[in-house]
Amino acid sequence: MILITGGARSGKSRHGERLVQEKAGRVLYIATSMVFDDEMAERVRHHQLSRPSHWRTLEAWRDLPDVITPDNDPQEAILLECITTLISNLLFDFVGDTPEAQWDYAAIEAHIDAHITRLLTACATCPSPVILVTNEVGMGIVPENRLARHFRDIAGRVNQRLAEQAEQVWLVVSGIGVKIKG
Repeated sequence: MILITGGARSGKSRHGERLVQEKAGRVLYIATSMVFDDEMAERVRHHQLSRPSHWRTLEAWRDLPDVITPDNDPQEAILLECITTLISNLLFDFVGDTPEAQWDYAAIEAHIDAHITRLLTACATCPSPVILVTNEVGMGIVPENRLARHFRDIAGRVNQRLAEQAEQVWLVVSGIGVKIKG
């Protein structure tokens, strides 16, 4: 497993696309985004246009171990983008319509952690090269609101777990990938 991290608009996606093409001729691109508005739809469209048309695309953020399995073709690399969006989806799915003042952040993190544990197990048993893209959200100021602070903390701990298990970790800054592990 390879982990690519960096800030927003740092070039993570492009770096991941280059790496995945080096790993295999065929690619399964797993997109974890959900489209809620026109701006997000435009972001998704931009990403879709930047990818080769022969790549298989799967829009999914639930049950990823059903997609990343020991039965995957080792000749088809997997690019999953992005972990941070996956965390956000898991968080909001878990809390549902519960008012934010009632959220139990320890329970939320345990829920997310269980999904990440299953994802790490799936990646470890999958014969395909797997590349995960995530955002490095902890390099800025401390967020001013409770949700953003907890999200930053949860994402940071998830990234640490992923980096620990990854064979390689890349930090992308201004379009330049720097290998920091492996």
